[in-house]
Amino acid sequence: MSPSHKNKTFASFLALILGALGAHRFYLRGSLDKLGLLHVASLPVAGLVIGLVPEANWFFKILPLVVSAIVGCIEALVIGLMPDEKFDAAFNAGSGRKSESNWPLAVLLVCTMLVAATMGISTLARLFDLISTGGAYG
Repeated sequence: MSPSHKNKTFASFLALILGALGAHRFYLRGSLDKLGLLHVASLPVAGLVIGLVPEANWFFKILPLVVSAIVGCIEALVIGLMPDEKFDAAFNAGSGRKSESNWPLAVLLVCTMLVAATMGISTLARLFDLISTGGAYG
């Protein structure tokens, strides 16, 4: 029985939508992927921040998830921009099929860039606001 064929577009989509929880890592590498488990760990870390510092600004409470989501967007770009041959060698070695990226992947990568840039710039702006002014601008 040959291993299942992994779809590069679907892996990039998972990284964009559920990248904060590492769904793309588990799809590509299995349930014991260490970096995927690190993504999942961002949820209890956010819970620890909420539990240990309940008076903290809401942004600090969700910051572990935001950082994990930004990393997920970067991983979506890395997966999506990887050549089909290299992707197949890494994730589809025994499937017997070849990947063929089409225009939906290109649209997904553009959307990923928009989301990643917006999240990154917003996160940096909010952090600098909270650190330098104590949140005076919002």
